[in-house]
Amino acid sequence: MFADRAKIYIRSGKGGDGHCSFRRELYVPNGGPDGGDGGRGGDLIFAIDEGLNTLVDYRHKRKYAAGDGEPGGKRRCHGKDGKDLILYVPEGTVIKEAVTGKVIADMSGDNRRQIVLKGGKGGLGNQHFATSTMQVPKYAQPGQPARELEVKLELKVIADVGLIGFPNVGKSTLLSRVTNAEPKIANYHFTTLSPNLGVVDLEGAKGFVMADIPGLIEGASEGVGLGHEFLRHIERTKLMIHVVDAAGTEGRDPIDDIYKINAELEAYNPEIAKRPQVIAANKTDLIFEADEDPTERLKKEFEPKGIKVFPISGVTGKGISELLYYVSAQLESMDRKTVVFEQEYFPEDELIYEELPYTVELEDGMYIVEGPKIEKMLGYTNLDSEKGFAFFQKFLKETGILDELEAKGIQEGDTVKMYGLQFDYYK
Repeated sequence: MFADRAKIYIRSGKGGDGHCSFRRELYVPNGGPDGGDGGRGGDLIFAIDEGLNTLVDYRHKRKYAAGDGEPGGKRRCHGKDGKDLILYVPEGTVIKEAVTGKVIADMSGDNRRQIVLKGGKGGLGNQHFATSTMQVPKYAQPGQPARELEVKLELKVIADVGLIGFPNVGKSTLLSRVTNAEPKIANYHFTTLSPNLGVVDLEGAKGFVMADIPGLIEGASEGVGLGHEFLRHIERTKLMIHVVDAAGTEGRDPIDDIYKINAELEAYNPEIAKRPQVIAANKTDLIFEADEDPTERLKKEFEPKGIKVFPISGVTGKGISELLYYVSAQLESMDRKTVVFEQEYFPEDELIYEELPYTVELEDGMYIVEGPKIEKMLGYTNLDSEKGFAFFQKFLKETGILDELEAKGIQEGDTVKMYGLQFDYYK
């Protein structure tokens, strides 16, 4: 079964709690704190598996969780880190936040592996909280909680060229003739219930990947028929071959068909509608001599608009070679890089908008920022990475912490302390 959508619940691992204990040894009456740190929670990772071509595995199981970190132990024993969970998906899978529909990750192109949810940081044991005035700390830090999210997985096929058109115009026949694909073909509407991909090899020219997108109908952009299910598969294509029944074997006008399908593309995504098109006027073997040549009508209508028309026959093979070489030449002039959807939803941004308290205080010339909100942010943010540092700056600005520091009178070069993190303030 071809499955190109799934909705799943994902969770990273919880950080292990820090341990509170004291050294107990013979002849050592006042052993200090020796509670170990909790282990880090496992990350929830998505990665591409070249051997997969559907999302069917995610139809049967809906919940996925990385391993939790283990708590720390006595004698400064560090808790074991939680196991990362890697979810393998086919190339072309787009991961979206389920409620907003915003893109979290597009597993295409150079993006072969991405951490979607970071595991919680392990809590510190009481050994870290001993000071000259507090030599018997009875507090150990709890581990950071797990992060969870409901996501939609959508597989958008990766093809250079998409075959579009009404049902039963000969798209599958054309694909099977020019590629190694073996789509099921029959004489009834919606025979193609899933996209079929095939590789076109050309002598003396660059080949390309072609996808047969199941037949569209009027109202497809509004989800009529199988509309939305298949329209998503043309989002990555760079060029579209618009296949029409030039002979009008089903009583439809080919010019009217093209305008109707283009209207559906425009309604679904105007950007897609702007992409280059080529018209394949199919079933020319069924046009009788006595009839007015419909391919000439098509050329008069569309070639002045820059859309080339090729009379072809999927059955006899007439005109197909010219069509393919023209398409190959067009693709050569375009950027062949895979269309990758930009990230729109950042799970870590939830930390900014979460209603958790924090305090900003001036003590001994140092600005101290503390509280559950700060603790949680530091637990999930890797400040050594460029992305993590950029988020840290965004966090300080959008939570209003920078405004509060300035209200307290902070000057350039003054020191800011956030638990174990210290840095000098500069605008």
